[in-house]
Amino acid sequence: MVNKDSVKGTLLVALVLCLVCSVVISTAAVLLRPTQQANVELDIKRNVLMIGGLVTDPKASKATIEQTFSAVTTRYVDLRTGKFTDEKPLGGSGRAAAKISSASERLTSNEDIAKIIRRENISEVYLVEKNGTLEKVILPVRGYGLWGTLYGFLALKRDLNTVIGLGFYQQKETAGLGGEVDNPKWKAQWVGKKIYDAKGNVAVKLVKGGVNPASPEAKYEVDALSGATLTSNGVDNLLHFWLGSEGFGPFLKNLKAGEA
Repeated sequence: MVNKDSVKGTLLVALVLCLVCSVVISTAAVLLRPTQQANVELDIKRNVLMIGGLVTDPKASKATIEQTFSAVTTRYVDLRTGKFTDEKPLGGSGRAAAKISSASERLTSNEDIAKIIRRENISEVYLVEKNGTLEKVILPVRGYGLWGTLYGFLALKRDLNTVIGLGFYQQKETAGLGGEVDNPKWKAQWVGKKIYDAKGNVAVKLVKGGVNPASPEAKYEVDALSGATLTSNGVDNLLHFWLGSEGFGPFLKNLKAGEA
């Protein structure tokens, strides 16, 4: 029999306690995983609806989110062809698939202006239709800012060139500076902006010092974040990547031509 007051006894008690705690934590993690996954999915739906202008209350109930999201169709796009596919991204989302070598492509330094390292082959997109007619397209976008990757959505009108909204549901930027990507006043500037010029080039951009309303380029421009050059550059770069040839550019072109 082990003496509980001995060094051996103390170590044994500590070992048993650690084992019990490990079992409890592991069990709790397994039991809570479905709930955590459901919460993540609900949060994604909420952000899609908010940025797409389908829900305005950030505290909308789960029932409201689920009911409203029923009007949204989730489709999958092969970014290598720019066309719809029935294949789903591994891991459940393009963001997850980008971490899987067999489901993604490593970008060259010239291609990787958004600094995401790998781009998934298959990505989800969200469509809003009315009476069989496309009304909105909501695209997942991401790119590196100052301190980490910004994850968000870009919503476009049926012309696939006019911004409905841009927002980020996850970011690590400095509060009061780059963190102003969450400021409603800054996000409101994106509404109505054009992303492509007459030649089909990505023209949307952030402008340091503020947009000149009298400039013919103003329709493509949004004020850069004051004191947050690297975050502003990150937003600019991620938009140019995801709207360009390596991102959703070919898909949007095909969709507009009725060839997606």
